[in-house]
Amino acid sequence: MALSVLDLFSVGIGPSSSHTVGPMRAAKLFADGLKGDGQLSSTVRVQSELFGSLGATGRGHGSDKAVVLGLQGLEPETVNTFTADDQVAAAALDAELHIGGTHRVDFNWDEDVLLHRRKSLPAHPNGMTFRALDHTGAVLRERSYYSIGGGFVVDGDAEGADRVVADDTVLPYPFSTADELLEICRREDMSISDVMLANELTWRTEAELRAKLLDLWSVMRECVQNGCTAEGILPGGLNVTRRAPALFRTLTASAATAEAAAGTPSLVQVPADPLLAMEWVNLFALAVNEENAAGGRIVTAPTNGAAGIVPAVLHYYVKFVPGADDDGVVRFLLAAAAVGILFKTNASISGAEVGCQGEVGSACSMAAAGLCEVLGGTPGQVENAAEVGIEHNLGLTCDPVGGLVQIPCIERNAIASVKAINAARLALHGDGSHKVSLDKAIKTMRDTGADMKTKYKETSRGGLAVNVIEC
Repeated sequence: MALSVLDLFSVGIGPSSSHTVGPMRAAKLFADGLKGDGQLSSTVRVQSELFGSLGATGRGHGSDKAVVLGLQGLEPETVNTFTADDQVAAAALDAELHIGGTHRVDFNWDEDVLLHRRKSLPAHPNGMTFRALDHTGAVLRERSYYSIGGGFVVDGDAEGADRVVADDTVLPYPFSTADELLEICRREDMSISDVMLANELTWRTEAELRAKLLDLWSVMRECVQNGCTAEGILPGGLNVTRRAPALFRTLTASAATAEAAAGTPSLVQVPADPLLAMEWVNLFALAVNEENAAGGRIVTAPTNGAAGIVPAVLHYYVKFVPGADDDGVVRFLLAAAAVGILFKTNASISGAEVGCQGEVGSACSMAAAGLCEVLGGTPGQVENAAEVGIEHNLGLTCDPVGGLVQIPCIERNAIASVKAINAARLALHGDGSHKVSLDKAIKTMRDTGADMKTKYKETSRGGLAVNVIEC
């Protein structure tokens, strides 16, 4: 099984990779299958059923809207985020869907998109079933899919549907554990980003890869810019106010004041804020996750719920590290993806499967590794940074208030971004040796997720979700 950096990082739509991006992709797969098997013309109705965590929190995560968009042939990478809600509303109002974008069928919102809050499919908490009917009511085609985190989707009939997406590509430097990765680096005298780059060349040229990674970086930057300027209340009913715009104005005003003071001789000196960089990192993370909560365009990194951490730390690198450049951005993303692959392979990046430790925890670990790499860390130091990043997120539950990716998700990304930077800097003060290996920390995360009660796994039936009054 081979995974690419472009599997871990992909362009999508908020607010959730497993609950929005995954269901949209699954619905499109089903619609494409109808067309490919020649069954589309006989279809008069399509039913969608969402189970487990999708059923429990699907309304707040936009899962119901996502399947409608996907059935109509739209994809998370290209769907118009500004008109998506209007397209869903039109389908409900007009009582019709255009499967694959062309074939019209009758549609009843209440009967054709069902969310089962207490029922689950066997292989994974994020299961869904699609059913196409002909004019007699007979089933033409029925398929189940699982959204296994980060926008990954597997067919219900696939082996190991609860864990991986199969790819039998033979890589020059295959690794499935951090120890194997470190041994490759030692034996070949390569950095972690070097190993990843060599593997990526199996799929595409270095120029193609670089262009794709820098394009992802541009989407991250645009997301931050959008989040810094979009005022108002986030959708969903919690009445959460966007904070990024106000913080952006405060920080830019402070920067302008400091620049003016520095250029003008004066007895009054503006004191430098020793924690100013942290304020900017908070801003970057808040901006991304507020955009995500509003259904905007984001990069899964490795999920939507944790999408602010890697961009925030990358912005920190570009803004505050002397000599930062595009080459560093590419190496950052490659090293971060190497760590993400370890989580994806040996544990999970799905909050519905292991709690938020699998989303924010893995993203924190990935960002710490990426930053340590571009700050000159050895492979051992990079692995150490990644371990610190996950170790101090172990046991983190997924308990979104109101089933929305807002509380505690948005602030949690800001906190984890600062934590990732701290993890990288701590690792750089050592020689890479440490007592707890990344492999052991990932195994601990997997075991902790298995022991965690279901109510703490993106069901909104425990934790903050039941102890905070929705208003």
